[in-house]
Amino acid sequence: MIEQSSSHGGRVTLVGAGPGAADLMTVRAVRALQSADVVFYDRLAPTDALREWAPQAQLFDVGKRPGHHRVTQENIHSMMLSSASTGQHVVRLKGGDPFVFGRGCEEVAACRDAGVPVTVVPGVTSAISVPAAAGIPVTARNVTRTFTVISGHDPLSDDELSGLVSLGGTAVILMGVGTLGNTLTGLHRMGMSPTTPVAVVERGFSDEQRVLIDGSANMIATAAAAKIRPPAVLVVGEVVSLAAASDDEGRAVLNPDNALSELRAMANQS
Repeated sequence: MIEQSSSHGGRVTLVGAGPGAADLMTVRAVRALQSADVVFYDRLAPTDALREWAPQAQLFDVGKRPGHHRVTQENIHSMMLSSASTGQHVVRLKGGDPFVFGRGCEEVAACRDAGVPVTVVPGVTSAISVPAAAGIPVTARNVTRTFTVISGHDPLSDDELSGLVSLGGTAVILMGVGTLGNTLTGLHRMGMSPTTPVAVVERGFSDEQRVLIDGSANMIATAAAAKIRPPAVLVVGEVVSLAAASDDEGRAVLNPDNALSELRAMANQS
């Protein structure tokens, strides 16, 4: 939690809304919304019940979409600070966790520079929760003890690709649909096996959730054929073999018995 004193009485709360399912919002997040006078929300935050959660607040959609930033980050800062300067409680509602590729640190800095008190409410990050929606653990005993979360918004550099391969474990790539081809071909170029299992989880925890699983050599074609669209999380590594099954429409069908049996078999090998 980060706070500062202020002479004008206004304040800002940065709230992580989780991966998109309303019931994955934290109690503290909902309480912050209940006292909000103004809410600036992102497109990936759950908004269906926003009017109920923030009954007295003005609501503003400032969400960014791939390739289209209708409201710039600088304008978001200005809007938050302008509202707070009139003594209002401003809630900045962000998908996932504010400090995991959410530019929350920039918004905290803007508030700090303006002398506006700011509090951060963590959220459930999609880096862990969305793989879990497909039954994929990011770590598992005797499979991997490490996972790396990296942004695929821009193509990964050779150093980043080499680092992922040399470290091993699980790679969780956010915002990586547009660079999927570059990522997988680059990982192969750096020595990753073409049989490494890969999952793409699209719109995790929503009614439209889809899960694609294939070997890394085939996933580019598989994802293209399925017309995968953002938001989606890419998971690369042996933990993908523990994923849930999928139904005929590509939605995850969690089968914990199968996953547990595989985990027990791996544990017995130790």
